[in-house]
Amino acid sequence: MARMRALAAALPADDGVAVFNGVYLAVTEEVDRRIGSGAFQDPSAAGELDLRFARRYFAAVDAAAAGLPTPACWRPLFQLRRHPGVRPLQFALAGINAHIGHDLALAVVDTCHALGCEPAHLEGDFDRVGTVLTGLEERIRERLMPGPDILDIADPLTHLAGSWSLEMARDGAWAAARMLWGARRLPDFAEEFADRLDASVGLVGRCLLTPLG
Repeated sequence: MARMRALAAALPADDGVAVFNGVYLAVTEEVDRRIGSGAFQDPSAAGELDLRFARRYFAAVDAAAAGLPTPACWRPLFQLRRHPGVRPLQFALAGINAHIGHDLALAVVDTCHALGCEPAHLEGDFDRVGTVLTGLEERIRERLMPGPDILDIADPLTHLAGSWSLEMARDGAWAAARMLWGARRLPDFAEEFADRLDASVGLVGRCLLTPLG
C-alpha cells in the first residue's frame, strides 16, 4: 500500500496508470481490512496471494519506467495512458482487465509454489477477494461514469463499459490458474499457454482503450 500511495503522489491525476492505481489501492486497503478482521479462511495464504499479485503490477510499472518491454496485457495502458480521447473509466477497466485476466492467474500459481499447496487450498479465499472486487467495481463505475443522464445511453462509453465483465475475467483467471498448475511439469506447454493468455488479455485491453473523443 505504501508503494501504491507513493505512485499516486508521483503521477498526475489524469494519467491512466494513476487512475488504475487509485482503484487498486482501494481494493488492497479493503482486502487488508478484511484479512485483519478474520474474514479469510487462511489469512496467511490470502496475504501471500495479495503480495504476489501486487508484485506483478509493480514489475510492469517498473519495466515501463525503465523503458523496458512490459507484459502484453499491460502494454495498451502504458501506451495510451495520456491519450486525451480515453476516459478515466476506460483506464480503470483496462488496468483491472490486465491485472485480473493475466496477473491473478500467475499469482495463484506463484502462491501455490511458495506455500507448497494446491490451488484448491486458495479457492475459498480467492472467491472472497472476488466478492470484494465485485462490490468495488460498482462503486468504480458509479464514480467514473458520467451521468446519470437520459443521453448516456447514446454515449459509446456506456456500451464499451458494458462489454466487459469483472466476474467473467475472475472466473477465467481461476480456470487459467488451474490449467497452469496442472501443466507445471510441462514447462514448454505452460509457457506457451501463459504467453497466449498475456496476448489475449492485451487485445481486450486495447479494445477497452479505444479513444472515444
